[in-house]
Amino acid sequence: MNLLHVIGFGLKVGHLLLILCCWFLSLISLNWLTNGGIMSNKSCLPGDGDKPWLKVWEQISECGCKVHHYYSQFIGSRKVRKNWWRKLLITWIGFGILVSFTVLWYMSSQAVEKRKETLASMCDERARMLQDQFNVSMNHIQAMSVMISIFHHGKNPSAIDQRTFATYTDRTAFERPLTSGVAYAVRVLHTERDQFEVQQGWTIKRMGSNVDQTPVHEDEYDPAVLEPSPVQDEYAPVIFAQDTVAHVISVDMLSGKEDRENILRARESGKGVLTAPFRLLKTNRLGVILTFAVYKRDLSFDATAAERIEATSGYLGGIFDIESLVEKLLHQLASKQTILVNVYDTSNSSRPISMYGSNTSSDGLHRVSALNFGDPFRKHEMHCRFKQKPPWPWVAITTSVGILIITLLVAQIFHATMNRIAKVEDDYHEMMELKKRAEAADVAKSQFLATVSHEIRTPMNGVLGMLHMLMDTDLDETQQDYVRTARESGKALVSLINEVLDQAKIESGKLELEAVSFDLRAILDDVLSLFSGKSQDKKVELAVYVSSKIPPTLVGDPGRFRQIVTNLVGNSIKFTDKGHIFVTVDLVEEVKELIEMERDSKRSLSGLPVVDRRRSWAGFKIFNQERSTTSSSVGDQINIIVSVEDTGQGIPLEAQSRVFNPFMQVGPSITRTHGGTGIGLSISKCLVHLMKGEIGLASSPHIGSTFTFTAVFSNGCSNFNDPSTEKNPVSSEFEGMRALLVDPKPVRAKVSRYHIQRLGIHVDLNQDFSTLNLRNKTINMIFIEEEIWDRDLGSLTTFFNDLKKVDPSTTPTLFLLSNSISSTRSSFSALGVPTPFVVMKPLRASMLGASIQRAMGVGNRGNYRNGELHTLSLSHLLRGRKILVVDDNRVNLRVAAGALKKYGADVVHAERGKDAISLLTPPHHFDACFMDIQMPEMDGFEATRRIREIESTINSQIQCEELSVEAYGNVSNWHVRILAMTADVIQATYEECLKCGMDGYVSKPFEAEQLYREVSRFFQTLPENENP
Repeated sequence: MNLLHVIGFGLKVGHLLLILCCWFLSLISLNWLTNGGIMSNKSCLPGDGDKPWLKVWEQISECGCKVHHYYSQFIGSRKVRKNWWRKLLITWIGFGILVSFTVLWYMSSQAVEKRKETLASMCDERARMLQDQFNVSMNHIQAMSVMISIFHHGKNPSAIDQRTFATYTDRTAFERPLTSGVAYAVRVLHTERDQFEVQQGWTIKRMGSNVDQTPVHEDEYDPAVLEPSPVQDEYAPVIFAQDTVAHVISVDMLSGKEDRENILRARESGKGVLTAPFRLLKTNRLGVILTFAVYKRDLSFDATAAERIEATSGYLGGIFDIESLVEKLLHQLASKQTILVNVYDTSNSSRPISMYGSNTSSDGLHRVSALNFGDPFRKHEMHCRFKQKPPWPWVAITTSVGILIITLLVAQIFHATMNRIAKVEDDYHEMMELKKRAEAADVAKSQFLATVSHEIRTPMNGVLGMLHMLMDTDLDETQQDYVRTARESGKALVSLINEVLDQAKIESGKLELEAVSFDLRAILDDVLSLFSGKSQDKKVELAVYVSSKIPPTLVGDPGRFRQIVTNLVGNSIKFTDKGHIFVTVDLVEEVKELIEMERDSKRSLSGLPVVDRRRSWAGFKIFNQERSTTSSSVGDQINIIVSVEDTGQGIPLEAQSRVFNPFMQVGPSITRTHGGTGIGLSISKCLVHLMKGEIGLASSPHIGSTFTFTAVFSNGCSNFNDPSTEKNPVSSEFEGMRALLVDPKPVRAKVSRYHIQRLGIHVDLNQDFSTLNLRNKTINMIFIEEEIWDRDLGSLTTFFNDLKKVDPSTTPTLFLLSNSISSTRSSFSALGVPTPFVVMKPLRASMLGASIQRAMGVGNRGNYRNGELHTLSLSHLLRGRKILVVDDNRVNLRVAAGALKKYGADVVHAERGKDAISLLTPPHHFDACFMDIQMPEMDGFEATRRIREIESTINSQIQCEELSVEAYGNVSNWHVRILAMTADVIQATYEECLKCGMDGYVSKPFEAEQLYREVSRFFQTLPENENP
């Protein structure tokens, strides 16, 4: 149906183009005639020369009009003349029938010729194989004749007797598969007969006359009843015979007419001679006997017949079962096209003898192939024909029928084309209507996602907001860490809810990234805090290492980056029960330089074997580029590579190709054990691609997995090359302090040193307690890994005493780096070693700094509170500002009001959009309004539109002096700052906010950085005496 629509639409377009061409030609001709007449009247040149051209143009225009007229009459009109179409259809159908029958005749004749060629090929092949097999057996019999000549007649006494001959012929019967028996008859002259009979112990028998006419079976054939051979010049009694024909021993082969002629011809010619077909004794099947003469000495090739007769010693004959021979051959050449085979002896062309086959009727095709069995006196032929009748020429029939059907279909298409044009037009209008519906459905889907996002996230935002407010109360460091972890866990729950929304946005192509400044190290610390409880419960070491070459501040989408790392670390936590999970972040060019240095996979964080992480980025395009290419991090572009390494269960090889597919799990058992939606990795892959990066994995069962991805960010530090900005200390209180780290594992020591140095502390490394080389440097604190603490407790006292000798006035503070809360520690008071302060892993700058503060009694516990980066600035911006907060949810209203009051703002509440309109109708004293989008009765969009309409009306009346400026607070241009306040994450929501007149967009709950970024856009630029 679609093809018909396209054809109809094409004809319609052609019709319109033809109309336009005719109209254009008519217009040009009219103008030309008019201009030509005027010019002929006004020109001083004779006008007769232009008349032929004018006439030609008139004819062209007239023909164009006629073509247009006939086209409109026969094709363009809906009422097509039936007679004209009927003649065209009849002609077309007749032509198609003629072509179809021609094709049927041609293809049928081709099939017959091919059948003839197939029969000839098959028959010639069988004839050739029959000859080859016969020649093999004939050559072997000839070889046996040579053997008898050498070992029987050439040795005295003879080396061959009947038993030896029978055994040899039976064991070598496989070399003569076509023979049913072999026998040797010796030449005995009449003068030697008596001596020969005495020597053999039997009398030479005469071949019975009934043998040639009547089949004699072995159980009916008794040589003892045969008559002695009559007196003649020479005899040919059988002295050696194969067991299958042992009954012919003592029989004179010269006493039979056919055998006598065969023997005489064989010794005269010196070649193998065949008998005419006859019925074999025992089997009653047609066969022939191949006879070779055995000579006493070697004869020359051109020896005369007399010389050959004189040198003859005997005769070796082999019996061939022709019927069995042909049956075996046909069995070997079994084919789908079975053919019938007849073998004839045509030595007498007038009376050919049938050696094999039947007279079954065939389809008339017949093939004759000549057979050459080596006997020039006898001729044989193979006649072949197909057993079955020729099949119907279905290919020819179906082709001709197909041509006929195509002809009829084309006729039907032409017949229905004009009727389909109107249908195409109707379908076009229907498709436009469906398109409008699809667009409306897409809008409805976006609205549904916005509603679902808001309604599901609103309760969670209340929880997160309250936790955020709780963090600003008087809590100790441990409580604050618990609250921070609970808040991050809530954010993780929100992120799980967002995964489904993200998947929907990915499918609709509406997923976009932000471009804001963020601290990559702080984000990774938050991820560690999120999974610290699970890692401690499992006693799995969780660690992060960030290269010092990565700037402190990057520009990109921190939320999406956090989502990728959270997904990867969360999967590792699920499937890792021992060992470690190690997150590393480096520059791409930095990894390129070290790629040849990483060889030992056992130098891991926990000491367990890990997967070679280079396999995870083997397919990345950035690593397949030439080394001579420019650096991947040029100017403001920072290309980072993140690897998440674990020692978990690993991923089976057959499942690795589908781990990034949506809603795909490694296996059903994994799903039941660990759960999950199966879309985390799919979303991560999409986010990595949006960050202009690549993602890959390397995994081995029972060893672990490594996921690696790259991402491109912008440099957020303009003076990153300044050495003073390379380190990002959390507090300056530890500047100048020195720490000693004792850890036997290089990778783990590198990670611990990285986190301690983030606090501005200089770190010295020791692998154990046996060596101490400080060069009179004062040590303020010692960090000892729990592994060496429990293992080498005896050396700790000596190590601590040696440390006091360096600086007796300073007692270093001991810190024990532990990976599990349940780990046990011995008492050290009796050993003279102070009790250590325990620092729980995973290490983060905030927790590490808080632990050092608590142990050493320096600083205050509020130094590492999240969100204080912009607290002072926000307080400066919002102090004394009167802000209206509109939200129908009292919990969220309380959270928003509390967050704004925290920064010194004067907050007024409203729960409905109508109340907001009443409060914000000029004149008023509000500096800004934070308005929820989804509210009952009147949503935030509608409320904002009405407020803008009211402001626009009042501003117009003030400008027209219809209203007094003094009555409206001496403000001539009213425009209150309205910021949308919602949990929606849909891009369409942000666009709708701007469309209805809002000034910004703030997500719930408030984050200090985002709030500062939004309000600073207009609060700082306002004059102090101007009321917004």
